[in-house]
Amino acid sequence: MTNNFNLADYSTWTALVTPFDELGAIDFDSLTNLVRQQAKAGNGILLLGSTGEGLAIAPEDQLTIVDFVCKLQPGVPLMVAVGGADLPAQLNWIKHCNRLDIHAYLLGTPFYAKPGVAGQTHWFKNLLDAAAHPCMIYNVPSRSGVNIPEQTVANLAEHKNLWAMKEASGDIHQFLAYRQVAPNLAMYSGEDALMPYLAAAGAVGLVSVCSNVWPQETNLYVKKSVAGDNQSLFPVWYNATNALFSAANPIPVKVLMHLRDMIASPMLRAPLTHLELTEHQGIVDADKSVCNWYAAQRKQAALADIS
Repeated sequence: MTNNFNLADYSTWTALVTPFDELGAIDFDSLTNLVRQQAKAGNGILLLGSTGEGLAIAPEDQLTIVDFVCKLQPGVPLMVAVGGADLPAQLNWIKHCNRLDIHAYLLGTPFYAKPGVAGQTHWFKNLLDAAAHPCMIYNVPSRSGVNIPEQTVANLAEHKNLWAMKEASGDIHQFLAYRQVAPNLAMYSGEDALMPYLAAAGAVGLVSVCSNVWPQETNLYVKKSVAGDNQSLFPVWYNATNALFSAANPIPVKVLMHLRDMIASPMLRAPLTHLELTEHQGIVDADKSVCNWYAAQRKQAALADIS
């Protein structure tokens, strides 16, 4: 490894989009620019999550993306998503990624199968055992079709490779239940809009979609949330984050990134398409609102330094 990062130092992790060109091929030039923008903001980078359309990308291309980003040596930690429903295939994926210069894994529940406590414990334990890096488990019932029961988390809580949990159920009671059964597990919000609320309940950071288009702005948003300095966050961030989920993720964020010339094309892999988002005014207004908020925060900080 070229860098030994303290993962706890990174409260913002960007679930990075995968940019494609007009023909659907991976746009490595745009990917390079995105990685550099995230590194400049000091955000950890998650590759091939649902925002990165990982399940729509062939395994050999997934490996190419991870290897490419590793070779960029961005100077921030890299996390790689592990997801699907085929345990041997995911173990093989981890085996390949263990050889690369990455720093963490995001382990999702199996999609569609809807396993219970015993099945989930078996799934996660096998992945944790195979991993050569710290792991974050991921509760996202809206995508996987099943919630992670507290007992599953309790069963895994003492595993040496389990570092954190990304909670994206949208239920603060679920978040608190996980904290109760695994008080030493670092808890991250998986929903941008809920970050201030979950920070008050003990979340230490955010795995973010918004930070794709607003890297530095989201970094500040998370830091203020964790510090309990929430006064300036409402309703700007609530409205802005909702705008970025006005269609299936990552459609709105890719469209906005294209409008801002951050990526060359808004193309997504089927079955998703940017054509689903027919009205752009909401995301354009959100962008203006967040940029104005950030400028005001920087001005306020500069005045405080002078005084």
